[in-house]
Amino acid sequence: MEREQLADFLRRRREAIRPAEVGLADSPRRRTSGLRREEVAMLAGMSVDYVVRLEQGRSSQPSTQLLGALARALRLSDDERGHLFHLAGHQPPPADGMARLARAGLMRMLDLLGDTPAVVMSDLGEVLAQNRPALLLMGDLTHFSGDRRYIVYRWFTDPAARAAHPPEEQDHQDRQIVADLRAVAGRRAGDPTVAGLIDRLRAESADFRRLWAEHEVAVRRVSRKTLLSPRVGRLVMDCETLITPDQGQQLLVFTPADDETRERLDLLRVLGLEEFPAGFTARAERHGQD
Repeated sequence: MEREQLADFLRRRREAIRPAEVGLADSPRRRTSGLRREEVAMLAGMSVDYVVRLEQGRSSQPSTQLLGALARALRLSDDERGHLFHLAGHQPPPADGMARLARAGLMRMLDLLGDTPAVVMSDLGEVLAQNRPALLLMGDLTHFSGDRRYIVYRWFTDPAARAAHPPEEQDHQDRQIVADLRAVAGRRAGDPTVAGLIDRLRAESADFRRLWAEHEVAVRRVSRKTLLSPRVGRLVMDCETLITPDQGQQLLVFTPADDETRERLDLLRVLGLEEFPAGFTARAERHGQD
C-alpha cells in the first residue's frame, strides 16, 4: 500500500471537483474550489475522520468496498479507479467486477438531475448508484449482497419487494422483469453469472419458472409504475431508461406522472431533509471501522 501517494491522489481529486459537479450547492463564500472532506464523506457514506486519515496517510488499508465508494464519490474514470485500487494495495476488479461500478459519465448525469430520482443499474438489475432523491424515494438499494443484489431475485423471492407496488400491477411487473432478463440472457449467452442466477430463480420460484418457460423477450425502455411509499402514500411515476451503447448499464430516471405525485415528492424531499443525515451517520460508523 502506497500511503503517501494514495493520500496525495485522494486529496488532489477532491480539490479538483467543483461542488456543482456532484449536485452540491456552490457558494462564493466557500474557502476551497473543490469538495470539503465532509462532503466526500457524505457522498461515500463514511466518517469524516476516516477521510482525514486517508488524506494524511494514517489510515489502515481500505477495503475494496470502501474504495468503490470513494471512486463513486470522487467521480473517478475507469483509469483513475484502477490507479486508486493499485495505490491501496489491491488489484482492480476484473472486467465483470468493474461492470458493477457505475460509470463516471452516468454518475455525472445522476448529479445533474437534481431533484429528479434516478439510479444507475447493471443489465442484471443490480443498483450500482442512486442519487439522493432516489434514496429518499426507494431507500438504499445498493447495500444488498449475493443474489439479493438483483431486483429480479428479490422480486420473486422476497414478499417485501412486492409490497412497494399495488397488487393490480404485480402481474405486469412479473412479465416485464422476466422478459428483460430473457433479453439479457440472449446477449450474454454462455455467461455463468447469468446462467447461475436463472437456475437459482427457477429452483426457488414457481412463478419465475412458469414465466421463464413462456420465452417472452422485451427490453425495458419506458414504463409507468406505482410506488407505495410508507411516508407519503401512492406515487405514480414514469420511468425512462437510458442504456449505454454496450447495454451493460442503464440510467433509470423517475418523473411524476401527475400533479398529486409531484406534490407528494415535494413533501418527501422536505421530510427527508430531517432524517437523511442520520442515515449517512450510521453508514459512516460502519465504514470507518473498515
